[in-house]
Amino acid sequence: MPARIVYATFPSVAEAEAMARTLVEARLVACANILPEMVSIYRWEGQIERGTEAVMMLKTTSERAAEVVEAVRAAHPYDVPAIVVLPLEGGLPAYLAWIAGEVTAS
Repeated sequence: MPARIVYATFPSVAEAEAMARTLVEARLVACANILPEMVSIYRWEGQIERGTEAVMMLKTTSERAAEVVEAVRAAHPYDVPAIVVLPLEGGLPAYLAWIAGEVTAS
């Protein structure tokens, strides 16, 4: 089963960790990596903004990726959160099998 990474940003590490724990407990993702701080420069409502965010990379299967996106969106504090799905082109077969084994089918 092909694997996917769902990339999302959160306003804080605490919010990212809470979302990650929920998704792992629900077996929607096998693993979440959280990078604690990045600087984002972006245009929002006509203004250039600067903020710090936590980056989260969620490992899941292609079958469950849309559910992960929806779960993150539903719980996210931003009006328009950064959530994208990235395909994985290869990788260590044992690791990819572990992801598939940890993520349960819907």
